[in-house]
Amino acid sequence: MNIVCKQCQGKFKIPDEKLPKDQTFSLTCPNCKNKISIDTRSKNDSSSKDLKQESAKTETEKTIFDEVVSGAYDASEKPFDFVEEGVETALLCETDPAILAKIKIAVENMGYHTTEAQSALDALKQMRFHVFDMVVLNEKFDTEDPDNNNVLKYLQQMSMDIRRNIFVALITDRFRTMDNMAAFHKSINMVINLKNINEIEKILKSGVADSAVFYRVFKEVLAKTGRL
Repeated sequence: MNIVCKQCQGKFKIPDEKLPKDQTFSLTCPNCKNKISIDTRSKNDSSSKDLKQESAKTETEKTIFDEVVSGAYDASEKPFDFVEEGVETALLCETDPAILAKIKIAVENMGYHTTEAQSALDALKQMRFHVFDMVVLNEKFDTEDPDNNNVLKYLQQMSMDIRRNIFVALITDRFRTMDNMAAFHKSINMVINLKNINEIEKILKSGVADSAVFYRVFKEVLAKTGRL
């Protein structure tokens, strides 16, 4: 097998019979000591494994979404028994008790009536019965893969008429606070890095205010064109 080091571009050859078969492993470059990842699995084996993993993810999503959509009415799944007219509501999706406590204090200080989701399925069921004004979601809520967050996927599939009225803040350790490109890519309103969790109330207030200004102009345009 011909090996190329990506760091120093050094090239060397190793006899195939000396390489472990059907495995992934690392070699040390003799020139720069960089770790080189080697995969001797056949492409078919690798592709088959990837397809199985993707299929398993899809089946999990279907199970959760189908259960929410097809489930019979159950009053116990409603997030609130009663909410006064004009009171804004927020759904909090965070499993770390310390972080959840800080989020809850901040959101309630802003005047929101809050409820907490215990799992992705619980969050989806609550959103089935109630349109929240705000959703604060940790991207690793009920998942180890932040790019496979079922709550976020559910929000992304909502009708835009409903979704644009929900302010979604994503708690993450991957993106910087108020990273607008990351927020656009994730179809959310705001990114909040965990490093700034102690300032979450100030950050949320700023984001909600900006969103209100944007959608006020947007709704005025819709009204002028007769689409609202």
